[in-house]
Amino acid sequence: MINDLHRAIQRTQSAMFNQVLILISTLLCLIFTCICGIQHLERIGKKLNLFDSLYFCIVTFSTVGFGDVTPETWSSKLFVVAMICVALVVLPIQFEQLAYLWMERQKSGGNYSRHRAQTEKHVVLCVSSLKIDLLMDFLNEFYAHPRLQDYYVVILCPTEMDVQVRRVLQIPMWSQRVIYLQGSALKDQDLLRAKMDDAEACFILSSRCEVDRTSSDHQTILRAWAVKDFAPNCPLYVQILKPENKFHIKFADHVVCEEEFKYAMLALNCICPATSTLITLLVHTSRGQEGQQSPEQWQKMYGRCSGNEVYHIVLEESTFFAEYEGKSFTYASFHAHKKFGVCLIGVRREDNKNILLNPGPRYIMNSTDICFYINITKEENSAFKNQDQQRKSNVSRSFYHGPSRLPVHSIIASMGTVAIDLQDTSCRSASGPTLSLPTEGSKEIRRPSIAPVLEVADTSSIQTCDLLSDQSEDETTPDEEMSSNLEYAKGYPPYSPYIGSSPTFCHLLHEKVPFCCLRLDKSCQHNYYEDAKAYGFKNKLIIVAAETAGNGLYNFIVPLRAYYRPKKELNPIVLLLDNPPLFLIQAKYFFWTTPGDLGLKALVIPSRLITDLDDLLRCGVTFAANMVVVDKESTMSAEEDYMADAKTIVNVQTLFRLFSSLSIITELTHPANMRFMQFRAKDCYSLALSKLEKKERERGSNLAFMFRLPFAAGRVFSISMLDTLLYQSFVKDYMISITRLLLGLDTTPGSGFLCSMKITADDLWIRTYARLYQKLCSSTGDVPIGIYRTESQKLTTSESRKIASQVSIFCLFRFPQMV
Repeated sequence: MINDLHRAIQRTQSAMFNQVLILISTLLCLIFTCICGIQHLERIGKKLNLFDSLYFCIVTFSTVGFGDVTPETWSSKLFVVAMICVALVVLPIQFEQLAYLWMERQKSGGNYSRHRAQTEKHVVLCVSSLKIDLLMDFLNEFYAHPRLQDYYVVILCPTEMDVQVRRVLQIPMWSQRVIYLQGSALKDQDLLRAKMDDAEACFILSSRCEVDRTSSDHQTILRAWAVKDFAPNCPLYVQILKPENKFHIKFADHVVCEEEFKYAMLALNCICPATSTLITLLVHTSRGQEGQQSPEQWQKMYGRCSGNEVYHIVLEESTFFAEYEGKSFTYASFHAHKKFGVCLIGVRREDNKNILLNPGPRYIMNSTDICFYINITKEENSAFKNQDQQRKSNVSRSFYHGPSRLPVHSIIASMGTVAIDLQDTSCRSASGPTLSLPTEGSKEIRRPSIAPVLEVADTSSIQTCDLLSDQSEDETTPDEEMSSNLEYAKGYPPYSPYIGSSPTFCHLLHEKVPFCCLRLDKSCQHNYYEDAKAYGFKNKLIIVAAETAGNGLYNFIVPLRAYYRPKKELNPIVLLLDNPPLFLIQAKYFFWTTPGDLGLKALVIPSRLITDLDDLLRCGVTFAANMVVVDKESTMSAEEDYMADAKTIVNVQTLFRLFSSLSIITELTHPANMRFMQFRAKDCYSLALSKLEKKERERGSNLAFMFRLPFAAGRVFSISMLDTLLYQSFVKDYMISITRLLLGLDTTPGSGFLCSMKITADDLWIRTYARLYQKLCSSTGDVPIGIYRTESQKLTTSESRKIASQVSIFCLFRFPQMV
């Protein structure tokens, strides 16, 4: 009857609703039948009214049986027995069906009610399979922002909830804010259950642990299409693995391509040490309290500055930047850092969508410009001192007091970007670090004082060379200049390896190289060399070891061949691959194979095992600057999740023991496995860092792994660390664009680029980071955003090696002319 009623009114209800309705109807029918039967049969004896009959039925069916009302006749007693038997047969069946439907609903998650969707805000997370690490990264980053505390997260996943995930979602912190729905994004019914049309955003993540990553991308594309078809107004945040699949989801509001970011970051790690660490810390939300309980000074400083993030504000509404309207960008950046300790890195015009990183001293600030700056906290949450206190503090800081009194206003954003004194890069003496000026710097040869930063640029005073490098290092003799001009030019690659790749101005050859010349281990009719040493490279090599390199490897070569890099600094690239990459046919304009050239080389050598000593020696590992080991796709999935990195870790450890002086940069699947990189069982310092990591994890830090030396040094990273970039874009829609500009994946006319410069003993006269900031801004228009510093170490005799100290500055170079 109920089903006929639903068909008549064309109304569809859930199975749970129908079962509850049937159970209630059955109970009402039994009670009503019993009431009428008892009252009718008792008319020949003690007459019962309607209320007494109802009271008797309730007391009887509830098994209480007070006995104050009882049937008198044998017929009524027989009727009661019959009704009890019917109830014992019918009701358990109904309850069993209801319990079954309830358990199934608990597995599938039920529905997110329409009332809640319209009165409360929620986002939907679509994944193929939900792992505990992925869930915690998303929740920690998403709820790190104060204005998102009232949001609900609805997880839509086709698989049953994992045991670990179920345990986490039962924690009170998440149980009221996270709702798990088992279902497919390709079904409109499941999207309706998640109320996708009312969601504030939809995050679609690819499964990177699949053996077939292309298939994983195809599933992501279909999910994105289904969501766009069902809820066209819902903002889409999509993670894709392969760059060639990006153009299928161009309609998405925000897209992060894993291979693009991975290879660009690996490439920049080779020329800008620890770029991966810098970017990772910038895209993670942190309180800056990591390492504050550590006895090590560098850990306190490093942890405090990890809290720096990128923020934005309109210039006319800003206390930091409002007074610099009508002045140059460089002037605003320097004085905002000097006065408030913030680092202005970029701007965007009100009527323009393009972000400009360090547009240089020729850029004049407007009141409607959107300023992007790096700071511990955003301006709205900052406290300001009054002018009298600030003036007194400035007077007290006007003298150099050494490391005991560090200028607080120099704390700016990025890894290690703190108010520090520039130290000598030579090995420390037994008496400790020396922070004073070099003894040989007498008054007679002392360099002039630093020029002030001008409000409006004087074009005649702006240099086009690096501050800390020799101006003549890129000069060539007439013969070399003529030969190099015949060999290469600057321009855009004539072919793109995949649809959607951003054109980048690069060093290119006039004519592409024959395919046969790309093999390093085999000679051909054009050359007779069979190893890297025979080529006579002038610069050190960069070796890339990968299993199968796809189109994403194109993004590794482009930053190393960018037009702004001096030609004498271009490193030859050797690809140690199982199979030739697909993009080589399109990218032959990057390669050159004759000896004695300017470093425009990229050669291929097939290898089945990166620890094969013959292949390593043939590709020039003994005189390589860096060796990049890319995580292999075939090992990303394993029966035990964290064992996916086992082969890569052991191979890298073998390389580390065979070639201890080689700089190895490794990509891992799981960040937790970074503790095994350069593993030493009896290293007390590493054990102390392990304890520190455990303490930070217990305190709820999102960056507990940051103190591991391989990560801090930029020697290892995991692409999963950049998942937070997509999550952070929900609040900061500019973060993906800024990160792509920093990594060189996108280029905007007028925008600067990320590079590094080394600090040498000749630069110690600058003394402090604040003075260095002024020197760069006044002389070249560059903006420093961080410091990379290493300390000298002497290892045991079994691992005889001395690591020299090094100091490098991360800089946003101003946009040079394309010539």
